[in-house]
Amino acid sequence: MRIGIPRETKPGENRVAITPLAVRALRESGTEVVVETGAGTASGFEDREYLDAGAAIASQASEAWSADLVVKVKEPLPREFPFLSESSTLFTFLHLAALPGLTEEFLARRVTAVAYETVTSAGALPILRPMSEVAGILSIQVGARGLEKGCGGRGVLLPGTEGSPPGDVTVLGAGVAGRNAARIAARIGANVTILDVNPEKLAMANRECGGKVRTIRSTPEAVSDAVRAADLVVSTVLVAGEKAPLLVPRAMVRAMRPGAVVVDIAIDQGGSIETSRPTTHDAPYFIEERVVHYCVTNMPAAVPRTSTQGLVAATLPYLLSFARHGVAGALRSDEGLLAGLNTHGGNVTCEGVAKAFGKPFLPAREAIR
Repeated sequence: MRIGIPRETKPGENRVAITPLAVRALRESGTEVVVETGAGTASGFEDREYLDAGAAIASQASEAWSADLVVKVKEPLPREFPFLSESSTLFTFLHLAALPGLTEEFLARRVTAVAYETVTSAGALPILRPMSEVAGILSIQVGARGLEKGCGGRGVLLPGTEGSPPGDVTVLGAGVAGRNAARIAARIGANVTILDVNPEKLAMANRECGGKVRTIRSTPEAVSDAVRAADLVVSTVLVAGEKAPLLVPRAMVRAMRPGAVVVDIAIDQGGSIETSRPTTHDAPYFIEERVVHYCVTNMPAAVPRTSTQGLVAATLPYLLSFARHGVAGALRSDEGLLAGLNTHGGNVTCEGVAKAFGKPFLPAREAIR
């Protein structure tokens, strides 16, 4: 098999889909790896390191895109659409339920698209997990910056000081991102409230935070009360493969403290706060209803070295499986990987994506028979 690694084109995307160590592991399995020149530079991996590990360096993106399996970090942008075809197999973060145009492009071009975020293992999301961890940790960092007056915030220091009280942080969702956000906020001394519909996840959050957070069973009324009382709201709620549920309507944002901050980690799935809209690392904040919003769709790219290493540790076992069994063989042999198949042969094979756009749904197992 020939695996291609194009340079990322999404604005502010500094991650790369493979490390030199992963290249070496693939080469030892007999796999050819083609890396577009400069693909790893922003993550601190130079072309020479990839060459030393056994990769070929491509001077043109088309060389990487012509591989049997194209591995990326983020979804292709319009200028990359001409590279897509029925012979294309793409393995990357896609979040198609929030991207109708890209979905239509995949269907028209009959692309085989395997999405990191819907790959499962024992009921968990193994490839999404490390990026959720990074995003959760970063949410407190960027939220604290948003509270600074220079960003339009209300001027609150989350840990407080000897003579001033700590800030109030509300975290919606007690999954991986939510628990990490709550843990960091609690460690720096903020007052933290975390909400979820799952009592087991709330208990886990409480344990991971050393009992220093308030856990609440999520209801619309509880969310409204906690959001209104917060200096910083971090929304992390995700339904795998589907458009993010709307948890915080505009009226609720309007009722927040002026200068408070919302960080919508779910923005890459369409966002769970009604006033959210996608932003970039170059211009991450905007103010709506007197509330500062941070809605960057690729948050982990802010720390690309850490994020790339965590991401590739999660994807490498699947890359080795693709190399060993071929694309169809790997999908057939692993139900969790098969759950990542979002489109194939002009069909939508992810139920959440089909639901988002009212498209016919073809089960992945039937699509690759």
